[in-house]
Order: sequence, then C-alpha cells, then structure tokens
Amino acid sequence: MSPAWRRELRRLCYLLLLALSIGLSIHQTGTMIALALAGYTAWQWLQLSRLQRWLQQGQSTPLPRTVGIWGAVFNETQRLQQRSSKHQQKLQAIINRIQDSTAALQDAVLMVDSHGNLEWWNHAASKFLGLRAPVDVGQPITNLIRNPAFNDYFNHGEYDEPLEIKSPVNSRIHLQFNITQFGRKDRLMVVHDITRLKQLEQMRKDFVANVSHELRTPLTVVSGYVETMASVSDQLPPRWGRMLAQMSEQSARMEALIKDLLMLSRLETTQQEQPQAVAIEPLLASIAADARALSHERGHNIHLSIDCPAQLLGYADELRSAFSNLVFNAVKYTPDGGRVELSWYCNDDGAFFAVRDNGTGIEAHHLPRLTERFYRADPSRNKATGGTGLGLAIVKHVLLRNNGELLIESEPGEGSCFTCHFGPERLLGCQPHEHETVPQEQAS
Repeated sequence: MSPAWRRELRRLCYLLLLALSIGLSIHQTGTMIALALAGYTAWQWLQLSRLQRWLQQGQSTPLPRTVGIWGAVFNETQRLQQRSSKHQQKLQAIINRIQDSTAALQDAVLMVDSHGNLEWWNHAASKFLGLRAPVDVGQPITNLIRNPAFNDYFNHGEYDEPLEIKSPVNSRIHLQFNITQFGRKDRLMVVHDITRLKQLEQMRKDFVANVSHELRTPLTVVSGYVETMASVSDQLPPRWGRMLAQMSEQSARMEALIKDLLMLSRLETTQQEQPQAVAIEPLLASIAADARALSHERGHNIHLSIDCPAQLLGYADELRSAFSNLVFNAVKYTPDGGRVELSWYCNDDGAFFAVRDNGTGIEAHHLPRLTERFYRADPSRNKATGGTGLGLAIVKHVLLRNNGELLIESEPGEGSCFTCHFGPERLLGCQPHEHETVPQEQAS
C-alpha cells in the first residue's frame, strides 16, 4: 500500500474514532458514525467532481488544491498530462518535419486509405494532378484521377510495375505512378515527372529512324558499285578479290542492321491499325520452309507440330517477323545436325508458339537482358553468324503490339526454348484436339 493510501486510511480511522467518542458522550453512537461516513462520502464525491471539471477544462486552468489521497491523484494526473503533452509535441514536430520535407519534393506524394479515399498530398501532387484542398480530402482517388488505365491499375492491386500515363491537367506532362501498400491496406503513391525521359526517348527514336533512312541511300550506292566491281573481278588485280569480298560482306551486314533498325523504328512510332485474323498453320509452314533453306547443308532436323490450327488476332507481317527471328536464331546457333522443334499449342491460358533447340544454351545471368538492343550473350558467336543484336528486341516489340509476351528458358549445354504467349482473347476458332504433326523432312 502506498504512503498516500496509508495516510488516507489513518484519516478515516481518526474520523470514525472522533464520531464514536462524540456519539458515546451524547448516547448517539450509530447516528454519529453514519453522519461521519456520509460526510466522508460527500467529500470524496466533491473531489471527484472537481477532478472531472479540471480534466474537461484542460491544463490551462490551475490545479485545484486539496488534501489527502485526492491531492496525490491531482498531482499524478497533472504529471501524466504534462508527459503526454511533451510526447505529443515531439510527435507533432516529427510529423511537421516529414510533411515539410515531403512538401518540398519535386515528386508528388499522396496517401490513400484502405477504402481508396485521399487523405493527404503535397504541393507537387496539386500541380501534377490538379488536386484542391480541402474539398478533395476524403474523396475517392479514382474520382479525382479519371483515367481508365489508372483505375484498372489502382483497383487491380498489383503494383510490381509502375504505371505511365499523361497528367490529367496537362497532356504534355508524362507521369509515372508507383504505389506501395502499408498498414491495413493503406497506400502510398509516389508520382514522378518523366516528361524529360519521354522527350529523350522520342529524340532517340527519331534520331535512329532518320539516320537509318539517310544511311540507306549511300549504302545502296556503295553496295551497287561493289557488286559491279565484283562482277568484273577477273579483270582486276588478284588482291582486289579479297577486298571486294570483305566490302560485300560488310555492306550486307550494314544493310541487315539498317533493316532491323527501320523495323524497330516502325514498331515504336507507327500507330496500330485494326488487327486482322492471321492463319497460323500456313504462316508457320512457310517459316519452317525458310528455316530449312537457311540450314541448307548444315543438316538440322527441323520439326513443326501444330496442335490447334487457329487464327490469331494480330498483324501478319509483324508476327512473321517475330516468329522468323526466333526460328532463324535457333538454326544459326544450333550446331550442325542439331534439332529445332517448332510447336504451336493452345490451352486455357491462350496460345503458345515455342521454338526449342538442343544448342549450346545461354547462361542464366544473360536471360533478363536478351531483349535489349545490341545485347549479345556471346559476342563472338553472334559475329560469326552475322547477327545484328536486334532480333529479340524486334520480337519483344512485336509481341507487345500484339498483346503477347516472350518467355525464355535456357541452360548451358541443354539448349534453349523461346515461347511466344498470346492470351485467349486473341484466338479465333481454336479447338484443341489430338496432337497433329505437319510432316517435315530433315534439311539436306
């Protein structure tokens, strides 16, 4: 028992003894004890009432003066309030500092609760998104940013990849949205201004397209003269033959490079037209025939299987380019006499075109970068086969334009498998049935 309670207990005992002695002297013992207890209870209620009023009025009013246990209660309550006030001031100072530093950011920062309602944002968010305080506080964020792509991205709940859209208040500003979930499904949104990056990307595209077009004409002239000189090489000194052969080889490589660059430029800059139904079986049969012609004397066994003859909603020329790149790469990088399997199959997840070979394979650390421009997992091998380093970049862009994705599997010494996956919404008239094999012959 604390000293304050012991003192209070002694006061109560003294009060009862006093009432008892007075009661004995006037022969009213019970009455005096009852009056003493009633007075003591009234005193306690009075102190409780004073405490309640003081708590309601706050710390601005002076502390009531009293004695006994209630004096200790008042003092301890005041001490706890003062300590709590200091903690609140520290927390508020931290919050103010965070808000001040966040408000100074050039990136927009927004806090959204678990119901999707806007709680707080900084000055940059008002600039980029047109938010207004205080009317927009508590409003659903999807009502304030009226963009179908943003609504789908926000409601889908998967924020591994950022979203890029134009600003709702200025179409010349490009924004990148990054969302992080915390707490009880609250969301922190960070919005970057990527207009500069978009402009640089467009400048790069324009530069590549213009340079490729400008180089095409002089390269055609040079190739024409080299071809003309090669046709009369028997009339030239013997050492010129090797020079003309190297010039012709390098001209051909340059033409292939410019062709691929122009193809990439067209994929990046041209607007998509309405997709058409593309018959898969004749397309793949034609590509397989071209692959056998490319193999020629290398003796590859090229096998094509089609499980579900179907039509794919897309762009025929682009699909031919993507499929051809994968197949021709498999032929180029598979040792002589190797096997290249081409397969088209369907299931509930959509349609798949797989190109599998038993070549040397690719190490795992190269796989994430294979679709980058000019990236070569084996520079010497690509140089020997005459590759430009743009084939898989073209494949990736074609699949993006046709709502597809590229899946890559490879292990050193085990070969590689490149698979084009298309969603079920891109298929027309696909009815999977027993495995159907299109007869092929081994390349001679």
